[in-house]
Amino acid sequence: MDIWHIRGGRRLEGIYRVQGSKNASLPILAASILGGAEIELENVPQLRDIDAALRILRHLGCKAEQKNNLVYIKSNDLTRSSIPHELMLEMRSSVIFMGALLARCGEARLSPPGGCRLGKRPIDLHLAALRKLGAEIEERGGDIHCRAKRLRGTEIRLPFPSVGATENILLAATAAEGETVIRGAAREPEIEALAAYLQKAGCRIAGAGTDTVTIGEYRPADYVRHRVLADRIAASTVACAAAAAGGEVELRGAESAHFSTVLHFLKRAGCDIISENTCVRLRSDGCLNAVGRVRTEPYPGFPTDAQPVLMAALLKARGCTEITETIFENRFRQVPELKRLGADIRLCDRSAVIRGVGRLTGAALEATDLRGGAAMIVAGLAAEGETLVRDTGHIRRGYEAFDRCLRDLGADVRLGIEP
Repeated sequence: MDIWHIRGGRRLEGIYRVQGSKNASLPILAASILGGAEIELENVPQLRDIDAALRILRHLGCKAEQKNNLVYIKSNDLTRSSIPHELMLEMRSSVIFMGALLARCGEARLSPPGGCRLGKRPIDLHLAALRKLGAEIEERGGDIHCRAKRLRGTEIRLPFPSVGATENILLAATAAEGETVIRGAAREPEIEALAAYLQKAGCRIAGAGTDTVTIGEYRPADYVRHRVLADRIAASTVACAAAAAGGEVELRGAESAHFSTVLHFLKRAGCDIISENTCVRLRSDGCLNAVGRVRTEPYPGFPTDAQPVLMAALLKARGCTEITETIFENRFRQVPELKRLGADIRLCDRSAVIRGVGRLTGAALEATDLRGGAAMIVAGLAAEGETLVRDTGHIRRGYEAFDRCLRDLGADVRLGIEP
């Protein structure tokens, strides 16, 4: 059990070098099994989810090692096409191995993925797309068995721009005969990042980052070296922390365009922000204004992963903010915990109305999920006294050395471990 000790009231000052992206790293790790190449990945964050993905790779027979932020993988000796239930349960992104295994082995055996409990997150779109490519899929007793003697390129229309489904199609389509076209594809930067890796690995891909992506011929490379892009959600979290606590921070490494919607609302809240490609400077006096209405949407809209931390930043903002969550029906799990600090939040269906309060007071909280836990830390930085966040490990799934990063900016944050 992790125990986060946060004592509020200190301004954040300094430079934050944004960690590598968790959500970009995980599909690339799955893609590493496609051609049996020797792979070196740079800027991979040291996280619990990354550890889980590396364990899956080793279970499959790959050599997979991480040293600091460098990952080395060699998958020519892949020996298995199945992933045990206990490994699947560790993270949501484990489902991405389905498309990669189907492409490499012609079959994949796994169970539905785990991760944060944010409500229903069915993989129906993944399965329907793989069937369109020619896979036979049997679901029995909670297990999924995919088989394909031959995959054939086709046109796939996604009714919703699912990031995971788009990634699984990209991976499986590398083994398909002919051309595959995804219409209604997800447009997130992490999709572009996966496509960039696959291009280096020998796949012809066009249109990544738009709603129409074309996957063509794949000629596996023998060696791939690739650098993972910076994490836009980690950058958003630190920006929200500085906005709430007050101070002046410089975020280095992340593309400002990738989290421009978050910066937009922080600017409306009263922060001074200067954006220069991969450098963002934010200054806040800690006295914020409400921002009206916020609605989470697929990229390039406001990201659902940044919703809890923006909410935390606005708990003391003058006025009223309404946040509507359209992606996950259970993404307000942090609300009861934030109210323990004195926040005034009213839930109505899939919206939360936040009325700014004059002060927040430290309390003992329970982290509900990855981003909800980060939101509690952000709120604790703006609260009076000490806030304790008990966490079963959610936060370390997505933030690398988060306690040290915040201390480097002047925060009074300490991470303890309880048996």
